[in-house]
Amino acid sequence: MKDNRVVVTGLGAITALGHNVADFWQALTEGRSGIRPLTLASDTPLRFSNGAQVEGYDAAEHFEFKQSEQLDRFSQFGLVAAREALRDARLELSERVKERTCIVTGSCLGGKISEDQTFKGIYSQPGKRAHPLSIPLAMSNAAASHISMEFGITGPAYNISTACASSGHAIGQAFMHVRTGMAEVALTGGSESPFTFGHLKMWEPLRVVSPDTCRPFSKDRRGMILGEGGAMLVLETLDAARERGAEIYAEVVGFGMSADAHHLTQPSAEGAARAMRAAIEDARIDPQQVGYINAHGTATQVNDPMETEAIRSVFGRHAERLAVSSTKSMHGHTLGAAGAVEAVASVLALKHSLLPPTMNYNEPDPQCDLDVVPNAAREASVEYAMSNSFAFGGLNAVLLFRRWEE
Repeated sequence: MKDNRVVVTGLGAITALGHNVADFWQALTEGRSGIRPLTLASDTPLRFSNGAQVEGYDAAEHFEFKQSEQLDRFSQFGLVAAREALRDARLELSERVKERTCIVTGSCLGGKISEDQTFKGIYSQPGKRAHPLSIPLAMSNAAASHISMEFGITGPAYNISTACASSGHAIGQAFMHVRTGMAEVALTGGSESPFTFGHLKMWEPLRVVSPDTCRPFSKDRRGMILGEGGAMLVLETLDAARERGAEIYAEVVGFGMSADAHHLTQPSAEGAARAMRAAIEDARIDPQQVGYINAHGTATQVNDPMETEAIRSVFGRHAERLAVSSTKSMHGHTLGAAGAVEAVASVLALKHSLLPPTMNYNEPDPQCDLDVVPNAAREASVEYAMSNSFAFGGLNAVLLFRRWEE
């Protein structure tokens, strides 16, 4: 089995912070929030009124009408991000490269907007036929399939659905494909669009969505804020990247997974710690070499103390020197796309030696006693950055990146 070194050579993103990577990164470093009053769902009142929506998005700017009709909003975001990532990588898709490229996406919801519209129609008008593309629009692998068709990529292509860890798992799987030689290139990430009335009503009884904004690790936190968007990364072998003179953002060095085997909605610090340790062991580094963690950091009462406990368990005294921030405070919790959005943030933090902040932080919580980079980005050159994704159902995915230096 091969043991290729794997590097990131292309990035793409569309989020509540902007329609491309440059705008996304600028907003992160300026501490600007994408959390605003909801406009995409029904006017019927909800227990919460804010979300991190992709403002000003017009499908017609990206797709011909006939194509957009075949794409749920989440698939559109996946394609938009994939296009940017491939452009950024300046990768020539020859027939050989197409055959040796894999696509691994993450989405836990799939086409919720299309599904909700279909159900609304058939329930309100018994006997009404559903749209003939209802199933293809709603299926979670739709983004992966459309990316494959648009670019003619014929290597392995599939979607992973593991709730909020979906695209963390997807990037990790893509990393393993390239490292072991199953593929030479991977286009990987995730996309999500949860803003439908039916889906939002399902979040209400869980009482984990904040009525105002997202305050990770702050004592006065009141819950998460849902977000939407997509992010994609191009991964390839170091040898292939060097051969074609590609710009390298960072190296992917470790991936860890675990299952809590504990509870569907209550996370386990032990399970999260196992995934972090697995990523560190996979990278063959010491925990003390990690300088920054992009935390799962949902701002719920249960998650943030759990993640703090897990970090302290893994890093011991080094936790005092670790910078830990949650960018969900700005782009919201993008569910199945969260791992990808936050992986892009982590890679850029290494590239630019600038750590994005945890915004909306008001007051320290003794249960979350970490350096959370409060309210302002911080210049810091760190060698390794970790990105955590911990999902409902107790499924955990952790990625580890290294700053690129020749």
